[in-house]
Amino acid sequence: MYGFQALIFDVDGTLADTERDGHRLAFNAAFAEAGLDWVWDVERYGRLLAVTGGKERIRRFIEEEGIALDPALDPDAFIAGLHRAKTRHYVALLETGAIPLRCGVARLLREAREAGVRLAIATTTTPENVSALLRCSGGPEMEGWFEVIAAGDVVPQKKPAPDIFFLALEQLGLEARDCVALEDSDNGVKSALGAGLDALVVTESTYTRGQDFTPAPLVVDCLGEPDQPARAIVGDLGGAAFLDLAALDRLHRSVYPRA
Repeated sequence: MYGFQALIFDVDGTLADTERDGHRLAFNAAFAEAGLDWVWDVERYGRLLAVTGGKERIRRFIEEEGIALDPALDPDAFIAGLHRAKTRHYVALLETGAIPLRCGVARLLREAREAGVRLAIATTTTPENVSALLRCSGGPEMEGWFEVIAAGDVVPQKKPAPDIFFLALEQLGLEARDCVALEDSDNGVKSALGAGLDALVVTESTYTRGQDFTPAPLVVDCLGEPDQPARAIVGDLGGAAFLDLAALDRLHRSVYPRA
């Protein structure tokens, strides 16, 4: 019997390393399609990731570059249109099989299902992106494994605000202490901890290595597999080579000791 009832996953960077060679390329394709000469290179996109949400990143880029849009355009509608095109390009990229799930993700999800541990998602990306990633990278059945998918513009504020995790908890009908959260970024850490999800695992991703994850109790380079061990950067895995439900239970009990 585990001390938690559910796992709540972030998506981009956590389930799959999607940002550099996924979302970034899709943004650039959308810009080119619209006849814009905007190009987000690896470094620029990394800086823009400090802003959560694709539409919000476009808006920040326009502000930073001092770009004057056609006054005949509605700025919000223009940005929303670019973002819809970006989503289309991103889904098409996923359908090529170019972005696999991260090491250990599928294993942990299957283990949770077999043990009756509930699964949920809390992310700022769109529901379409979530569905496409799970279908294309995890298999046609994987989306149905998640009881709750809290995604996109369904809450007033995106991460680092805790709103999306509060929504996931509400839809699960659970308290924060009943769950373990899995994230990959400093904004995600702030969001999860702000919702009271103190049992938190951070799996560093391409753009988040070296970020400040204080005070997450466990930071690893990946979830790991028997033949691809995980490395603990903060905290420890209790001698385990990879992160499984037993390791998550040890983490949860260290945060929420049983009386």
